[in-house]
Amino acid sequence: MNTTIFPEPVLRLPEADIPINGVTAYLSQAENHQIIFMVFAEDTDLPEHAHEGQWGIVLEGEIELVINGINYLYRKGDQYFIPKGVKHSGKIFAGYADITYFDQKDRYGCKTL
Repeated sequence: MNTTIFPEPVLRLPEADIPINGVTAYLSQAENHQIIFMVFAEDTDLPEHAHEGQWGIVLEGEIELVINGINYLYRKGDQYFIPKGVKHSGKIFAGYADITYFDQKDRYGCKTL
């Protein structure tokens, strides 16, 4: 997987334990939120779900999101926002990379060996 989109300080962060095939993600943990740096090696379908607020910026590739029943396509340089409790689903395409802010301190944990 090509994670070279991220600089060394990001690559030294703990890997996030995200139950999605083909993702490599690095977790920046704060007291009240998380920032995740993600890159995807394969196409991935996201089932419908909801959680605390989420904001992301696309660094590479494409993601299709259905947010509150409305279809969106995001590409490099685009930003998206999913408000707290809003149902969403989508498709992430191989080669996609982003930085995602979760307004939730415990959305994901760290991978354990």
